[in-house]
Amino acid sequence: MTEATYDFIVTGAGSAGCVLAARLTESGRYKVLLLEAGGPDTNWWIHVPMGYAKTFAHPVLNWRFESEPEKELNNRTMYQPRGKVLGGTSSINGMIYMRGNAADYDQWRQLGNEGWDYESVLPYFRKAEDNERGADEFHGVGGPLRVSNQPYDWEIARVLVKACQQAGIPFNPDFNGAKQEGCGYYQTTTKDKRRWSTAAAYLTIAKKRPNLTVQTHAHASRILFKDGRAHGVEFMVKGQKQVAYAGREVVVSGGAYGSPQLLQLSGVGPAQHLRDMGIEVVKDLPGVGSNLQDHFNTYCTYRISRNLSLNGLSYSFIERMTAGARYVFFRSGPMSGNGMYVGALVRTDKRLERPDMQINISNWSVVERNAQGIVSYPFPGISLSPVHLTPDGRGTVRLRSADPFAPPEIRFNFMRSENDMRAMIAGVRIARDIVRQDAMRTLLVEETSPGKTVQTDEEIAADIRERGVSNLHPVGTCGMGQGPAAVVDPRLKVRGIPGLRVVDASVMPTIPAGNTNAPTIMIAEKASDMIQEDARAAA
Repeated sequence: MTEATYDFIVTGAGSAGCVLAARLTESGRYKVLLLEAGGPDTNWWIHVPMGYAKTFAHPVLNWRFESEPEKELNNRTMYQPRGKVLGGTSSINGMIYMRGNAADYDQWRQLGNEGWDYESVLPYFRKAEDNERGADEFHGVGGPLRVSNQPYDWEIARVLVKACQQAGIPFNPDFNGAKQEGCGYYQTTTKDKRRWSTAAAYLTIAKKRPNLTVQTHAHASRILFKDGRAHGVEFMVKGQKQVAYAGREVVVSGGAYGSPQLLQLSGVGPAQHLRDMGIEVVKDLPGVGSNLQDHFNTYCTYRISRNLSLNGLSYSFIERMTAGARYVFFRSGPMSGNGMYVGALVRTDKRLERPDMQINISNWSVVERNAQGIVSYPFPGISLSPVHLTPDGRGTVRLRSADPFAPPEIRFNFMRSENDMRAMIAGVRIARDIVRQDAMRTLLVEETSPGKTVQTDEEIAADIRERGVSNLHPVGTCGMGQGPAAVVDPRLKVRGIPGLRVVDASVMPTIPAGNTNAPTIMIAEKASDMIQEDARAAA
């Protein structure tokens, strides 16, 4: 068993962990160990924007978690792809750059989290960013994270934006700007038509520093404590136990599933659950693994009359080879983008103050997506996916056993409230209204799902229970706050345990109204400043 000492140990080289490792080593003052259970991000498909169809169920690059059966979804399980590679899920996700609504962060402040209101977090969004559109009040340039416009001009994308406008949804040039509501084009975390994960954006330079050690294939199994303080991490490399010590802090960055799992394995969590698992209780924190939140979505898919979609990449050898050659030799064509070019942020009830539904519009149509992969229809098609942004459902992440290699037990409790179902039914009707507009008249052949036989609220609800899925944005399982349910305080320190923080999507007290990768990066940027401020104050 080998041992070494660092100033900071970061467990998990994902969306947050890569940011932390880079920022904490910038000054050269601190020695940092970054642990990652997966391997390096050398797989070619990681870096091709359309490659995420290949990594969605990849057995090496992906944890491929599965939830427990969901009672309100006909006891179906929800497949949960999570990145098991440098960059974490930022190396396998859909790359959409969306921050959520400004009011989301003001709500965090209202819940007692001082310094997390929109005005306070906006500088960290801007600090991270290198936006192709340039700098303004809302966006930054020169940061590590490249944010790009769509690289490929799809005719069907232009048609669908026009259809949204005909449906009464105003055009919005920037979902991350002055307002969120409207329809328009997504920006993505890509650079030069390649995925720009946090590993690419932050670690490429940082891992050359002598004060940063990046250890891949290192599975964190337990946080070590001495006199009530976190002072090290036990981890496994190729079946061998190793230990590293932290002179200042251990920072847990395993994500909404990995972070509560590691805390619980280490004796920090709901006391009775830990005892049931045979784990000695270090600190009874009931909130660890509670408050799980995720967006929920379903699919409205349509067959179109012209070959304007990406479906051909799955069923046509010629299209697949042509697209591959265009990308390899010219860095152009359909593989240079993420295939999800257009979206609409809408209110399902006009009495709401802000959007509660995100309609993701994709130029492909999917029969199913699960742990076996993504299956497209064998003809040209599109998808409109209503995503509920303000869910009522709250779930849990618990241990299955004391084995650190066992997957966690994940329960979402989706669709248990009348409001969640009402919003989803409204979202389906909004999606249908978009495709019925004049702009789509010559292209629309038929609705392939839910299909023309599904019309009443009851029929739509039954279809949602049968086909609806997690939108893969889990957050909240180590939520920050002030009350007894909070796991971390507003400086992301674990309550009652010196030397221990959590920095990742799990600390979000409520889920933002949009994709969660950009907010996670913002959290890590802000946390890096707070960690170094506290280190200087303690010196």
